Amino acid sequence: MAWNPSRLRAALPVLLAAMLAAGCAAPGAPPAPTAPPGLRLIGTAAIPPGTEVLGTPFGGISGIDYDPATGHWLLISDDRSALQPARVYTAQLHYTAHRLETPVLTGTYTLRQANGRPYPSPRRPEAGMDVPDAEAVRWLPGSGGHFLWTSEGDFARGFGPQLRENRLDGSAVRDLPLPDSFQPDPAHRRGPRANATLEGLAFAPDGRTAWLAMEMAWRQDGPVPTPGAPGGPLRITALDVATGRSLRQIAYVPDAVHHARRIPWGPQLNGVSEILDDGPHHLLVLERSYSAGAGFGARLYRIDTRTGTDTRELPALAPGNHVPVPKTLVADLAMLGAGALDNLEGMAWGPPLPGSGRVIVFVSDDNFNPAQTTQFIAAEYRPGGAEGR
Repeated sequence: MAWNPSRLRAALPVLLAAMLAAGCAAPGAPPAPTAPPGLRLIGTAAIPPGTEVLGTPFGGISGIDYDPATGHWLLISDDRSALQPARVYTAQLHYTAHRLETPVLTGTYTLRQANGRPYPSPRRPEAGMDVPDAEAVRWLPGSGGHFLWTSEGDFARGFGPQLRENRLDGSAVRDLPLPDSFQPDPAHRRGPRANATLEGLAFAPDGRTAWLAMEMAWRQDGPVPTPGAPGGPLRITALDVATGRSLRQIAYVPDAVHHARRIPWGPQLNGVSEILDDGPHHLLVLERSYSAGAGFGARLYRIDTRTGTDTRELPALAPGNHVPVPKTLVADLAMLGAGALDNLEGMAWGPPLPGSGRVIVFVSDDNFNPAQTTQFIAAEYRPGGAEGR
């Protein structure tokens, strides 16, 4: 949030009144400390590029989730059926308070269409079926082993983003309906941008509501971030899992690109790569950046989903017609002590530490690039003085 002296002056009477009230309630007592939320590094691990798992090239991991009922971790690859059919992996992952062990991959399952066939390759597309670009995955609470996953879409062939339910064996259950506004309309410069759609997926604690986060702003809502300016507001939408009905939508403004590129050409970008529930009214939002020659960056923020304007009925987001949700910095992961960051795209809650210390596990997408790696980072989450969970 920007520093605004006029807001501070306006708030001083309220702050003084609160201080006086606190003083009357407990004469001479110091105010209670309210530390900001934060992360403590537990450890890192990596799976090198080129690793084969049960006959498949391992990599492209864009989403991760943990099922406390079974102890299974679930990983989804964004291989667009180019190297092997689109798929998920199961894994065992263990850590102590100060160490993360290298994950053990235990299985792989092909994602299947309603007709039972694997999803097609871009080299052999099927009429009426998209080539998926998987990004986020979450176990579906109370389903007995089902999971939801998102695809960014197949824009070149006219397919927008998708939200799907599958069983652990990969068999299809259903495609959940998405609002019409989620579909691309490049002819009128409206709707999501290609390769910048459904990167984030989180469940509310009741398991009946799913939050979906776009990676960047829709075309009509504003520009993409640059090193000199934040991006236009992107939309984070709550859906009823049973019906797909839209329940609420909030606007979130991503940071400017963390660093300018260090070579004359190449990408420089920043956007939301994942979201995670933090109680009934809060989400953790992972922003991932990349600049050619400067590498990757990542910052974790916390938002209150009750704040900001409900933007469902706004065809376009413009200054003055909405209030974006405020965000609180939890951690700049570049300062966590985990070394150079890779392309962090997934995060999930893991088993708590003894004493109920909550743990987040992050994972990176290596893009099947031999110069990258699948990076795992485990960190203890410290909510600090955050209220209203």
